[in-house]
Amino acid sequence: MIRRFFTLLLVLQCLIVVAQTPPYKTKNVFIIVMDGPRWTETWGDSTHKLIPHMANDMAKEGVIFTDFKNNGPTYTTAGHTALSTGFYQSMKNNGKVLPKHPTIFQYFLKKTGLPKKSAYVITSKDKLAILTNCQKKGWYNQYRPAQDCGINGLFSGYRQDGETCRAVLRILEQDKPNLVIVNFQQPDSWGHANNWENYLKGVSTSDDYIYAIFKFIQTNEHYKDNTTIFVTNDHGRHLDGHKDGFVSHGDGCEGCRHINFFAFGPDFKKGVIMDSGREQIDIPVTAAHLLGFEIPKSDGDVMEELFQSR
Repeated sequence: MIRRFFTLLLVLQCLIVVAQTPPYKTKNVFIIVMDGPRWTETWGDSTHKLIPHMANDMAKEGVIFTDFKNNGPTYTTAGHTALSTGFYQSMKNNGKVLPKHPTIFQYFLKKTGLPKKSAYVITSKDKLAILTNCQKKGWYNQYRPAQDCGINGLFSGYRQDGETCRAVLRILEQDKPNLVIVNFQQPDSWGHANNWENYLKGVSTSDDYIYAIFKFIQTNEHYKDNTTIFVTNDHGRHLDGHKDGFVSHGDGCEGCRHINFFAFGPDFKKGVIMDSGREQIDIPVTAAHLLGFEIPKSDGDVMEELFQSR
């Protein structure tokens, strides 16, 4: 009887461990952000001429959502904050305001006890260095990830996306981080400059850079078969005929809210296009779920429809 009791106890303990440990192959998560293109110039264009890699090389390997939104403030720092914290937040767009809530990078580093270079913020825009920290008591200046932002950190100025792509590939090779957010800024910057041709070129070159990272992940011994990638935008832009059109963004119009979404990973379906109504704050919640932690009180949801049947 005693032996049967201890056997049952051992079985129950094993079941608890299994229940608490997500049975996922994913060990690394990347969030890659193409800053500020419109849906109409990306997946919403049936020819996909500006995103050939995403449409022809990447879509067949993962999941595309055609109804994905920024349902919060539609500008750079707020969009990236939503993608990093699981909360929408109104904030100044100048890099002088930190996220109110801890970021997934901070949660990850606290949970794992890994060194700061296990999580990374790598961005063309220097102001996005704010994603390494938050305002919340007990988290401010704690568990901060490494950063490679702008020319040389916060308030140093923007850098070219080609430099950011090279920085990403160098950091992945050298430091092998588990959790990363990347920002490519050129579509947004050329849009604000009212330069239509360079705005389009910025979308196209961003597609090239994203594909370069995608290929690296698929072939690198450390990352292949255990890495999930989310590709999205921080915001869109005004549609033609609304205010100043593609030059600006920042309100609740369809052009500003409707953005791209692509997900790839060993736990996700392949070659699927869905019209699931999802939003930015669902990305960090799903990333956290894959890596075995939660974002308390976030309104974001785990995107269960991405997952393969198990």
